[in-house]
Amino acid sequence: MTKEELKKLIGQSEGHNLELKKSTSLRQEIGQAVSAFANTNGGIILIGISPDGEIVGVDIGKKTVEDLANLIKENTDPKIYPQMKIHKVDDKNIIEIAVKESDEKPIFFSNHAYQRVGRTSPMISVSKIRELAKQERKTLTWDEKICEDADLEKDIDENKVKWFLEKAKYERRLDINPNIPDREALERLGLARNGRLTNAAILLFGNNPQRFFLMAETRCGRFKGTEPLEFIDMKVFGKSIIDQREDAIEFVKEHIALHAKIVETERVETWEYPIEAIREAITNAICHRDYQMSSNVQVRIFDDRIEIWGCGSLPEPLTLNDLKIKHESVLRNNLIGKCFFLIKFIEQWGTGTNRVINSCLNYGLPEPIFEEISGALIVTLRKEISEDFLKEKGLNERQIKVISYIREKGSVTNKEYQQIFGVSKRTASSDLSDLVKKNMLRKTSKGKRDLKYILP
Repeated sequence: MTKEELKKLIGQSEGHNLELKKSTSLRQEIGQAVSAFANTNGGIILIGISPDGEIVGVDIGKKTVEDLANLIKENTDPKIYPQMKIHKVDDKNIIEIAVKESDEKPIFFSNHAYQRVGRTSPMISVSKIRELAKQERKTLTWDEKICEDADLEKDIDENKVKWFLEKAKYERRLDINPNIPDREALERLGLARNGRLTNAAILLFGNNPQRFFLMAETRCGRFKGTEPLEFIDMKVFGKSIIDQREDAIEFVKEHIALHAKIVETERVETWEYPIEAIREAITNAICHRDYQMSSNVQVRIFDDRIEIWGCGSLPEPLTLNDLKIKHESVLRNNLIGKCFFLIKFIEQWGTGTNRVINSCLNYGLPEPIFEEISGALIVTLRKEISEDFLKEKGLNERQIKVISYIREKGSVTNKEYQQIFGVSKRTASSDLSDLVKKNMLRKTSKGKRDLKYILP
């Protein structure tokens, strides 16, 4: 604000967007005005001006502005970081506090929320608070909210932004010049508002996103055997979520077999698992995770399977069964989803899980398992299990053969087991129960008389 603009403002009366305060000692009233402006349309508080417009000025000590900023930050919820300036008018100090309308409402000060009505800042009623909270839930996903501590100049990697714009232009013909300033690019992508960065902007292009979101990491481990007990290798990947995606995929490649064979005169290499399915499952976990949860995306590699653990259950109204059929694309993180779409990491047609399934089946592998455990969506990719591996697990010849039988037929009953192997009901029950305990089979039933055993 220029000196001329300030003098013009001082000459006005208090109103919907202007509050005048005589002294910094009026801490409670200043805080209430901050809450009110943040919950309404924003506004300016001038300290050192009497209510009738007389310039009285304020004494500025070493920590005057810092203490005032801390008062506002420590007593607002969600925290408010207003812009503060000191102006000299007629040799007197005036403090300007500029408050923007908050994207997160309601804003409380000292456990109460206020709104601006004319020149006053009355408390908001309980019903109005509920209404504001409902509007907030409907309009903004977590990744669309402002990252209050972030600074565009300090916290954004301009090389990451340029790389993204170039890739989006190539993949989706995005009409944004890769050489424009970061601020303009992020504003046009919806990743910044009035120069303020969203959570998504930090996760996608931040120099150090973990400074703001400590748990926004991807944890990868290669375990010995089939249980998560002993590590062969483990890495935790930070940096941006785009970097994490690439790092996690490379980690998997380092720990799965690459087979080669000669077809006619050509050398053909195939991975132990379809890389497309691995890439899709990891991308989905990072894109759709709940970043407010205090846990990481995890990739767990075992001798017989790969598990990709997301953070958070399926967003409503999706169910586990929906993942195996045609379904709508439901984004938990709108901005991250939009940006992943622009660089062709996802398609936004609800086909991602179908591609994971088809990739595995076309590869000759069992259908992936989708399940929710402790609030986490888990995708398990399984490989064909060799007889040697099954013998190592302690399976007898009947148990090894029945796994091949189920792979072909889909299921087996106790009675069928008795007939196939010429054993008693007791032996069949013992063999099948042992396979269930070892997680090689699971039970499925529509009733007591329709008990079947299928692959997990």
